[in-house]
Amino acid sequence: MGPRDALPPSARLYGTPADPGQHGGGVWRRWAGVLVALVAGTGLVAGATVVVLRFTAPQVETGRLSDSLAGVTATLPQGWTEGAVAPVTGFTSVVRDGDGGLIMARPVPGAVKDAKKATAEAAELYSRLLLKGDRVTIVEDRPMPDGYTRALRAEYQDVVNRPAFLRVMLLTRQDTAVLLVGLLQPEENSRRQALDAVMTSLR
Repeated sequence: MGPRDALPPSARLYGTPADPGQHGGGVWRRWAGVLVALVAGTGLVAGATVVVLRFTAPQVETGRLSDSLAGVTATLPQGWTEGAVAPVTGFTSVVRDGDGGLIMARPVPGAVKDAKKATAEAAELYSRLLLKGDRVTIVEDRPMPDGYTRALRAEYQDVVNRPAFLRVMLLTRQDTAVLLVGLLQPEENSRRQALDAVMTSLR
């Protein structure tokens, strides 16, 4: 009897049974390869989706101020828009934040010999016109590389009006000057920073 005759009938028909350990490891290796490929493909799809969304997402729109009479321009941050007419006579442009904040600009005729004095006089004038506070305090008074600025804080005795903030900024140039007046009511630190950022961007 040969070796093949010693095998059971099924083995003679289909061949010698294979060791499960040999083929089982191959199956698991194949499944592991498939899983790795799936994970890598998922990562690539997610990354591509992020890139596409980043490039197709709408950008935050900003406004722009261009005052040819005062000679100032600025890109306005989100929330700030240019107004049609300034609320105070003589100012040639105005921007607002829609929440009680505004900035006005106007040209100053003639040469400015003393920027500090001119700024102080303008701050006094617009404090009486716009703030009308029961107590007005100077919170900042300093020169700038291209002019001078003074800031005032107004408090009120009644319980209705919260403190207000006024900044006057005089930009001096070679032949002309520009006066900027910024007003906040009510006053808040974060809003003051936003107001100052817009005012310093006007050039």
